[in-house]
Amino acid sequence: YFSGLRAPAMLAIVKDIMILVVVLVTFITIPAQLGGFDHIFAAVHQKALQHPLTFHETLSPSQYSSYATLVVGSTLALFLYPHNLTGVLSTNSGKGIKRIIPLLPIYSIVLGLIAFCGYMAIAAHIQPQSADQALPALFAKMFPEWFAGFAFAALAIGALVPAAIMSIGAANLFTRNIYRIYFRPSCKEREESDVAKITSLLIKVGAFAFVALLPKTFSINLQLLGGLWILQTVPAVFLGLYTIWFHRSALLIGWLVGMVVGTWISVSQGFASVYPLALGGIAFPCYIGLIALITNLLTSGILTLVFDAVGIARGQDVTTPQDFEAQPTFSLRTALRSARPVPEEVPQTLQRSLF
Repeated sequence: YFSGLRAPAMLAIVKDIMILVVVLVTFITIPAQLGGFDHIFAAVHQKALQHPLTFHETLSPSQYSSYATLVVGSTLALFLYPHNLTGVLSTNSGKGIKRIIPLLPIYSIVLGLIAFCGYMAIAAHIQPQSADQALPALFAKMFPEWFAGFAFAALAIGALVPAAIMSIGAANLFTRNIYRIYFRPSCKEREESDVAKITSLLIKVGAFAFVALLPKTFSINLQLLGGLWILQTVPAVFLGLYTIWFHRSALLIGWLVGMVVGTWISVSQGFASVYPLALGGIAFPCYIGLIALITNLLTSGILTLVFDAVGIARGQDVTTPQDFEAQPTFSLRTALRSARPVPEEVPQTLQRSLF
């Protein structure tokens, strides 16, 4: 509440260290206790032979298209979530982003290693009531109590840090795009900051109440729909960075069509993420969000041609090239290093304290 992005940024360092420690210890100690990786894969293979209809060692051919379209849809949506953009836009310069982006695949590797713990749970004869209990049950069985607690804490922090950034991103969206535009156009930055803090706190409380009081299936369904919904902003937000060809009214209608089509298909399939498309008599399982996005793009493209043909005004683009340039915040330390003059608006007392 008081530290803004600094709090989750600092906690993220602790979170990363804890998760890396847990993963390293897991892959060193648990395979040794289970007889090695050969035994783990043998146990998985044995389960696949015993349950050929419900369990597969690898993806079955019928799952190839589902997996591929889910990868494409998830990748596109990743760049559009407000909490991701909040972290990117809060950096001091483009150099910081260039340093961090190459390290992001490490997180994907760690997630893959954590997913492999499911194989370890099979070899350890873990019988969880649900799939999401397999990892905690594995840690509780294979680790001493003190380290199992450490591992559980790492999992908890790993969930709370992104949640904190999500609430900050949502609060920024509300404050900048709703409160300041429609309620208080003349509000000062201090008031805007205070409103964002209160909004972020209310979002955290609401999220906790949502998870604690409602069935967990609601959270899962909302997560699935959230990925589908955010994907429908690709034409307006993502493609809008590269082209102004689309008509603004066409983009709005295309977004609405994509939202309705995607939500309707998902609900009709029991909130499933994949829908079996029939193409030439062949079932082609496809991610519903990608189906909705294609519908969105087709609608936007066709209506753009129609609106331009009938002469509907496109409106005025008020952005300037400077709006797309990086504007790093001023740093006194950087100014001193580069021997640049300190801006006049910096208080003299602060300048003297640095010199």
